[in-house]
Formats: sequence, C-alpha cells, structure tokens
Amino acid sequence: METFTAYIEKDKESGMYIGSVPTLKGAHTCAETLDELHIKLKEVIDLCVEELDNEEIISLPTFVGLAQI
Repeated sequence: METFTAYIEKDKESGMYIGSVPTLKGAHTCAETLDELHIKLKEVIDLCVEELDNEEIISLPTFVGLAQI
C-alpha cells in the first residue's frame, strides 16, 4: 500500500479534527479524536485509491513538505 500524507487541523468552534489528503481528490473527513480521525482517513484513502487505475496511482504527486508563511 502507498503511503499518503494527511493535513490535519482542529476546528476551534466545534473542537473537531479535520483531515485531508491533498494528493487524493475528495479524501477528507472529520472526527472528535485523533485516533478516530486516523481510522477514518485510512478508510477514505482506501476508497479513493480503489477508484484509481494503476497509471493514475503512479502519477500522483509526491509530498515534499509544509511551510508556514
């Protein structure tokens, strides 16, 4: 299985954790705890990857890093 990088934020108003995988269109979810978020992100990644063919998987962008500007 491929490894994907998720971007995780915490919503100040609701207290929910929000996770998204920028390299996979539509791969985002939210949860009340980080443990629950990780489980849900794995599920959504699996669903998104199932929809891709091998050529699309090979051409996915590679994570380089984050910068705060």
